[in-house]
Amino acid sequence: MTYLRAALLLAVSGCGLVSSDVTDFDLTLPDKTFTIDASSWQVDPTMAQQFLATSCAQMPSVCNSAAQTACKSGCSGTCDSQTQTCDLSLAVSLYNKVDLVMEKPELQTINSEPVIKVTIDSVTYDVSDNSLNVDTPPMSIFVAPVSVMDPSDPMAKLIGTLDAVPAGKTSMGNSLMFTDTGKQDLIDAMSTFKTPFNVVVGSTLEVKSGDPVPSGSLTAVVHIKAHAGL
Repeated sequence: MTYLRAALLLAVSGCGLVSSDVTDFDLTLPDKTFTIDASSWQVDPTMAQQFLATSCAQMPSVCNSAAQTACKSGCSGTCDSQTQTCDLSLAVSLYNKVDLVMEKPELQTINSEPVIKVTIDSVTYDVSDNSLNVDTPPMSIFVAPVSVMDPSDPMAKLIGTLDAVPAGKTSMGNSLMFTDTGKQDLIDAMSTFKTPFNVVVGSTLEVKSGDPVPSGSLTAVVHIKAHAGL
C-alpha cells in the first residue's frame, strides 16, 4: 500500500469526513505527446509553388478558392498585401485527452469528493524529434471540454504559448508561457477531477512565395507537474 493510499484511507476514516490535512497528492500527469506531421496537410509541392506564385492584385479572393489546389486538408489562402501573391496557411490543430481518474488511480479513493485543491508546480515541454524543414510559429495551448478538439472553439480556454521552433532543432526543459489567467484555468480543469478534459494545441503555419513547401514532422512532449489536497 503506497503512502498516498494509506494517507487517503486515514483521511476518509471516521464519520465519513475528509481531513483538511491531506495536502500532498502527487498529481503529475503522464506525458502528453503532440506531433505536427506535414504529410497531414497533403500538400502537392508542384501545385503549391504555382499557388504561391499566383497574383492576387486584381482579385484577392482568388487565394482562398485556389488553396484547395495546393493542399487537401487544413489549409486556406490569403492575399499578401506586400507581394500581391497568394500565401498558404496550414492549420495546426492537435489535442490530447486528460482523464485524471483513469490516469491517477489514487483519486478513486476520494470518489465522494467533487473537487480537489490543485497547485500547478510546472508545465514544461521537450521538442524531442524535429525533421520539419521550416520554422514553426509560436503555438497556443488551450484547455477545453472533452468534446472540444478545435482550438478556435469558443469553449477552448487559452492557457499559454509554446515558443517558435527553428527548422530541425530540438530542445529540452522549455517552460510554458502562461497567460494571465492560464494557470488558474488549468487548475480549474484539474480540480473537477471526475470530468475529463482536452489539452488542445493550435497555430497556423504561413507559407509565402519563395518559402520551401513544408515537409517532415515535429514531436513535442508536454509535462504537467502538480499536487493537490482536499
